[in-house]
Amino acid sequence: MHNLGDYELMLLIKCKQQKALSTLYDRYAGLVYSFAIKALKDEPAARDIVQSVFLRLWTTDSDYNPEKGRFTSWLLTVTRNITTDWLRKQRRQNAPILPFEPEELERIPDSAAPTPEERAERQSLKEQIRSAYRHLSSQQIMLLEHFYWQGYSLSELAVAYNQPLGTVKNRLHQTLKILRRHLPAEEEGL
Repeated sequence: MHNLGDYELMLLIKCKQQKALSTLYDRYAGLVYSFAIKALKDEPAARDIVQSVFLRLWTTDSDYNPEKGRFTSWLLTVTRNITTDWLRKQRRQNAPILPFEPEELERIPDSAAPTPEERAERQSLKEQIRSAYRHLSSQQIMLLEHFYWQGYSLSELAVAYNQPLGTVKNRLHQTLKILRRHLPAEEEGL
């Protein structure tokens, strides 16, 4: 199973092949955990998110399409959605929006014992993201931080920023366009 690509493993998971899920878990649990711990800053909750992500892959008809992008991007979107749901459940109605601290990018944890190739790939990705962030204003970076990492909805951000919802949506759209322009296109390597 370890020699199969991510797409082939997802097809096997749809057929309820437990070994396929186990292989994907071994391959990506560290990445999912890294995302969750960055967003939640809570180890038990991050472990719960990892379990929820792989449970979702197993129990739903998750449709990964390799023509639409890399598996890791798709998996992180699933992770982000589950993490955001968890954050929204935990947040009180009137909790203040936390400020973004750029040095937090340095504290993104890596999985235990990554291979040299994985370390190099992650370091390269971090550098690409840092480079792309240089093209964003502090307000754009704060918007990304609040929306993607802290799990605020666009409606909540419109209220917090005291701006119309359409303005916040447009700013997020423009910010993502800038990032896309400055991040190299990804190709599925499997």
